[in-house]
Amino acid sequence: MAAALVGWSLVAPKLPSRWQVPLNAGLGGVLVWWTDAPLGLRPPASTHGVRLGLRVAAAVSTTVASAMAVPAVRSGARRRTIPGSAAEWLLIRIPIGTVWSEEAAFRAALGTVAAQSFGPRWGRVLQAAAFGLSHVVDARGAGETVVGTVAVTGAAGWVFGWLYDRSGSLAAPMLAHLAVNGAGAVAAVAAQTSRLSASSK
Repeated sequence: MAAALVGWSLVAPKLPSRWQVPLNAGLGGVLVWWTDAPLGLRPPASTHGVRLGLRVAAAVSTTVASAMAVPAVRSGARRRTIPGSAAEWLLIRIPIGTVWSEEAAFRAALGTVAAQSFGPRWGRVLQAAAFGLSHVVDARGAGETVVGTVAVTGAAGWVFGWLYDRSGSLAAPMLAHLAVNGAGAVAAVAAQTSRLSASSK
């Protein structure tokens, strides 16, 4: 499953963009159903997951907002490519096409199977490694170092897996993941909007 998910990450970006979100989201759902992975989206697990996820999300959002005061970070946000419309990116592509699909596939489905096969510790390592490797295409497309991107996203995958295991709910890593991707996206949109406003005056 880990190899298949990494392989899918190489194929999916080549598909028409209009199909990427539904296919990725559907794949995540199918894998959850196939592995019978626990989502923990009902109380009491969901309550604990939401609380933990919101704490992490608040910390991430605060860090991103503070980082925007650094000129180099602000300049990088202005150069970031926004895929399609900003609204579609923020409301559909990130929460459904990325957060749900990746958390369902990697943390819930792969994480559950890997933990059953190798134990909780090494199972988390396996899903984190697969998650990191699944971002190779993203790194190349953004002109970033592949090794650095794999390392950073792999570490994030490990943390997301820890949140899932700790809370017993997929809500925790989903909220944290949404904050990581969403805060960066909002910062990019805000930076580019402010630049356009300034240039029009």
